[in-house]
Amino acid sequence: MKANLVEIFRSFQGEGIHVGRPTVFVRFGGCDLRCGWCDSPHTWLRGKQCRIEIEAGSGHFRTIPNDVALGEVEAAVSALAPDSRVAVSLTGGEPLLQGPAVGHLAARFAASGRPVHLETHGLAVEALEEVVDHCAVVAMDWKLASDVRRDSDPSSGPVDPYHDRHAAFLSRVWESRATAFVKVVVTRATRDDELSEVCERISRIDRAIPLVLQPVTPFGRVKESPCVTDLVAITERCEENLENVRIIPQTHRSYGAL
Repeated sequence: MKANLVEIFRSFQGEGIHVGRPTVFVRFGGCDLRCGWCDSPHTWLRGKQCRIEIEAGSGHFRTIPNDVALGEVEAAVSALAPDSRVAVSLTGGEPLLQGPAVGHLAARFAASGRPVHLETHGLAVEALEEVVDHCAVVAMDWKLASDVRRDSDPSSGPVDPYHDRHAAFLSRVWESRATAFVKVVVTRATRDDELSEVCERISRIDRAIPLVLQPVTPFGRVKESPCVTDLVAITERCEENLENVRIIPQTHRSYGAL
């Protein structure tokens, strides 16, 4: 079995409730969403080549052609982090667009005692079945229609919201052995009604599920982050429904990590 990958490298988790945790990232190619702030648009399409870090944290890579044999992925992760306590993040792009490969790798890593973190847009409900029982952590983005389009959507005008599939996805994760948290990127365009709906949907599953509000890092079409006053107000509204709401920006940019 093989997978289309962008890169494999070791760094530190830069987003969400596990920030700072040593992690090997396996980044899958291809994504079916178009986020205006996306800092890795090169992952939207499946690539011809994959780069693999030569030495942990060095930023020096060797390049191999896609698709990559899964045995080679396992070997690369082990070389970058011989200690199986170092987590592996299956990320993208959107990894669940390659469900069978993700499921195979997650099972193999979990069997060796390595914590498996799945980072996903939380829409591929069916593909989740192939991986969820092997995950220690599922970090699920909850996308807002004010800021995010599907690759099949027109370039302008309103788009259908994502709430129903996100709720179904999160419910399945919450039934599994994995722990989960939800991340919402907030911008100046984020609407109150959208966030209220997110919080209501999460609270129906479990009010204790952590919600991470991530102020957008200006990139691409997005030029400004929300101000602190807005973030305070947003947090207060979310805390009306949820018990664990945090503001956590991207941290890896501050130390120059990938």
